[in-house]
Amino acid sequence: MRKKLLCLTCLLVLAGCENTPIKKAEPQAAVVTTPIESPLDREIKSLLEKGISMSERKRQVSAIEVAFTRRTTPQRARQLAALCFTKTLSTPFMPFDLAEIALAETGGSRLSAVAVSSKGAVGVWQLMPQRARSHGYTPQDMENDEKCAEAAVRELFTKLEVAAGNLERAKKLYCGQGPQANAYLRKIRHVRQEMLAELEHQTERLAMEESGTKTP
Repeated sequence: MRKKLLCLTCLLVLAGCENTPIKKAEPQAAVVTTPIESPLDREIKSLLEKGISMSERKRQVSAIEVAFTRRTTPQRARQLAALCFTKTLSTPFMPFDLAEIALAETGGSRLSAVAVSSKGAVGVWQLMPQRARSHGYTPQDMENDEKCAEAAVRELFTKLEVAAGNLERAKKLYCGQGPQANAYLRKIRHVRQEMLAELEHQTERLAMEESGTKTP
């Protein structure tokens, strides 16, 4: 009798299991993927928010290339002008700022990567060995145009802080102090006028081309 009751109980449990509905897995919500912004996308967005257009930066680079070509080969001028553009992105500086220092420092030495001053400053942007080290570079790194440009931007930013945000004074401090720095600042202003004149010439030429007038 007990065996019959036990068998009956087992059959009822099995029947109950068979009738239990299987719970279906709920469909997962679709994952919405947001396009990933590249660093360059973010930088362009940041510059546009500040009111600094990429077209203005490119216009400056074109004028820089002309000024550099007067002092070195066209290929090298193009490469250095491109560095003035890329290395000033995400900084308070424009391409002209980096170009002015290069022209003032080594414009008379054909913008040579291996230029060495009487005091030991190295490279196109003439960083002293101790200043290069303070920014994480070796003196030998200053013969590499890209690393020298990066160090120059960092050095200029350091001087900008000392100058309480006055960019022209920061460029003067880049050279140092005293009569030599005063002469350096006059040189900076001179090369700035040279590039601004080229920028104005390019604007006039573009306007003439758009109006259908032949350029001189």
